Amino acid sequence: MNKTHLITLITGIALALTAPSFCLGFSDLAPSVPGQQVLPAPTTPQENLIVGKVLETMDSGGYTYLNLETTTGIIWVAVPPFHVKVGEEVELQPGIEMGEHYSKSLQRKFPAITFSGGPTDKQKAKNKQSAHAGLDLSAEKAAGRGKRDGKVVEGLKVEKAAGADAYSVVEVFQKRTELAGKTIHVRGQVVKVSTGIMAKTWVHVNDGSGDAAAGTDHLVITTQERPLLGDVVTVTGKLAMDKDFGGGYFYTAIIEEGSFKK
Repeated sequence: MNKTHLITLITGIALALTAPSFCLGFSDLAPSVPGQQVLPAPTTPQENLIVGKVLETMDSGGYTYLNLETTTGIIWVAVPPFHVKVGEEVELQPGIEMGEHYSKSLQRKFPAITFSGGPTDKQKAKNKQSAHAGLDLSAEKAAGRGKRDGKVVEGLKVEKAAGADAYSVVEVFQKRTELAGKTIHVRGQVVKVSTGIMAKTWVHVNDGSGDAAAGTDHLVITTQERPLLGDVVTVTGKLAMDKDFGGGYFYTAIIEEGSFKK
């Protein structure tokens, strides 16, 4: 091969390497298949958690809508039903930002909204702890209430109520599958009262049975009544099993719409 031929060959290779066909990506070089559609790569949700202060909240259409003040501005977030109060700091799972959204149930248009899976495990634990931290007697008395509340007697043994539908606290947990949906009676001491949560009062009753480590030593009752702390009462209500209120409120056994009698 003479010098002229060699120069021509090198020039041809250089031109080929700079041609558009060699600048294509791997997918562009794949053979085409009739009817095949090339789809764009799926988008992923934002990586960071949603953290902010609740400025406004409302429940409607199977969602809780939260207006949050975050470090980057004020945003609207929609999550599965979740109990939260204005002024609270919340931590939510990463969400998908949407554009304009119209809520038929609220009859309201949001210029932009983020849909999140709900509170993080940390937030759920915080909610559950604050919901059942017990009655703040000083706040009750400051409002002119709670003057008749008594003292909780630790380890008090309470005799089971009489009747075929009466059970001890530990029996309720042991027989919750067969008792679910039935109206039952449980006698015990009121050891905790939490008011104003999900428009209900949450009462803890203990009769000295069960195991504290297993969580079977006390039974939770939701009610519209306000029993007195320390009183020994008979509770009547319908038992629910594996009840999940959302936001960390999950109970293997709970009495709903309970009524109390001394």
